[in-house]
Amino acid sequence: MTRYAVLLRGINVGHNHRIAMADLRAALTDAGYGNVATLLQSGNVVLDSDRPAAELRPELERLLADRYGFDVPVMLRSRDDLARIVAHNPLGGIATDGSRYFVSFAEVATPLDVTVDSADRYVTDGLETYLWCPDGMRDSPLMKALGRIKNPPPSTMRNWNTVVKLHAMMD
Repeated sequence: MTRYAVLLRGINVGHNHRIAMADLRAALTDAGYGNVATLLQSGNVVLDSDRPAAELRPELERLLADRYGFDVPVMLRSRDDLARIVAHNPLGGIATDGSRYFVSFAEVATPLDVTVDSADRYVTDGLETYLWCPDGMRDSPLMKALGRIKNPPPSTMRNWNTVVKLHAMMD
């Protein structure tokens, strides 16, 4: 049995694609997943499954589409993956506010070549990109530059505080 962090993209943002976490927990438990727990209202789930990630991801996406009537891209990371991400923490020496330090979880490795003339920084490591936006995400030159990338791969982003809490939930 593998413990997974299930990161749902684009739910409960504004008034679009609303999913109640209690209903989501019930749906996943009813579908046979073990030890289902959620964090916050933004699509952070931890669960146990005997399925490999390559089978689990499309299975979860079908379940969510059938239940809620809209597509929900899913990113998965195992307990070991999340432990590695938290331990690696390449910008930890400068990222002093976990609410302004982000990890982007992608489906495929995407090397970035973005130049930003600001205090913003990023490091790509495999499927994750760590982003430090000391002045916040809204006016971040780095976020604006990333938003201009054509046809980016499916991904979802969480702030460092959430990543650390998810990691703690997996034990």
